[in-house]
Amino acid sequence: MEPVAVAGAGSIGVAFAIVFARAGHAVRVWDPYPAALERAHDELSDRLDQLSVHGLVENPNAVSARVTFARDLAEAVAGVALMQECAPERVDVKQDLIRRAAQSAPGQAVFASSSSAIRPSLIAADLPEGLGERILVGHPGNPPYLVPVIELVPSSATATSAVERARAVYTAAGLRPITVSHEPEGFVFNRLQGAVLREAYCLVRDGVATVDEIDEVVRSGLGRRWSLIGPFETVDLNTRGGLESHAEKMGPAYARMGAERGQNDPWTPDLVSTAVRQRRTLLPLDRWEERVRWRDEQLMRLTPLWEDIRATS
Repeated sequence: MEPVAVAGAGSIGVAFAIVFARAGHAVRVWDPYPAALERAHDELSDRLDQLSVHGLVENPNAVSARVTFARDLAEAVAGVALMQECAPERVDVKQDLIRRAAQSAPGQAVFASSSSAIRPSLIAADLPEGLGERILVGHPGNPPYLVPVIELVPSSATATSAVERARAVYTAAGLRPITVSHEPEGFVFNRLQGAVLREAYCLVRDGVATVDEIDEVVRSGLGRRWSLIGPFETVDLNTRGGLESHAEKMGPAYARMGAERGQNDPWTPDLVSTAVRQRRTLLPLDRWEERVRWRDEQLMRLTPLWEDIRATS
């Protein structure tokens, strides 16, 4: 397997090092600060030991041996398939790092930023001609060795080959990529998280429920279902007749809730039709009962585990 570089030795950099090394890549972790590299070395060992206890890493010593730490950026990126940039959330810092790395990395190497919100077109702006074709955002769930979703966010300049190369590296490392179009700030993960968090703050502000009570709704309600199925599949399975029936019955109430918060984003017939078409491609209505039964069986199977976790928390 081709080596991979991780630029930035903070917690997310260490997490990516585990992801790639666990999959068999030689990983070079770079950081300009010796103290950061020393801390990362200790954190890597600690995380691998913890994963090993739970059976998620078979041989922590073998995984650790694939990770090296370097202060020389040119050495770190030599011959890599991909550099995972984990620098602070500043455009200028990310640009400078990628510009310098590109001087020593192979011509086909992909530069993937772990940015949570910065658009890849902003990172690519003002960089040398052609470099933008190899830049995208690879935004992970945190920590990626336990939360496998990763958002691939290309700019309009990003080459399709760079996206597919990154997708191949991530998929082989056990991550589950989705492609985000149009570069929305916050991408998908943080926009969904942000929508829930904004409403949670409003509910606290309005005295509707306490912080812990709202967390309990997620812990014992939404979160349990969402660990198995997402929001579209949840409402699709909650209503006989599926998503179309749910939108017809509940759409007006959700529109009123949105309007109460100053949002005017109704579920128009065209939008509902698009969502229904995509859901029915994934699950024909003649399999609806089968999928509902599957959902319930998975919730039953996981309930003792969840209750055990709650009892010890």
